[in-house]
Amino acid sequence: MAATHAAFVYAFPVDRLLPRLKFHQGLAAGRLMSQLAAEAFAAAPRPEAIVPIPLHRARLRERGYDQALELARPLARALELPLRDDLLRRRKATAQQSRLDATARRRNLRRAFDVVPRQAMPAHVVLFDDVMTTGATLHAAASALRRAGIERVDAWVCARVP
Repeated sequence: MAATHAAFVYAFPVDRLLPRLKFHQGLAAGRLMSQLAAEAFAAAPRPEAIVPIPLHRARLRERGYDQALELARPLARALELPLRDDLLRRRKATAQQSRLDATARRRNLRRAFDVVPRQAMPAHVVLFDDVMTTGATLHAAASALRRAGIERVDAWVCARVP
């Protein structure tokens, strides 16, 4: 990744709001986090599009919504950037990252993402996710995007674990 930006440190109250969104359908918490993140990313280099980290379809069925997409949608609107949730897909159902160490996270995500074929590729995109711990998910997704021809991939996250 060319650059990584976090709107917040994963600490109180963010460490209460993001799990509420992710695991308890707290969509209002997600909208608040998106508003605050938009302020934090307003001065960052402008990409051609925001690409949320996708859930695998099995996890999406289980949860009922994709938290990264729920955060990215109002963020893209606030920053007047295209949202490209059609570029990247999670082709492999992976174990939950929160239960794995750094080495296992990288192994878990090997070839987990690919790019939807026959899509127009912007030159510069931002991958967006809710929380960054080791960066393994963002790295795996960025690798897939670069293999597909995207020149610059940055990462924006709501919060980064210290």
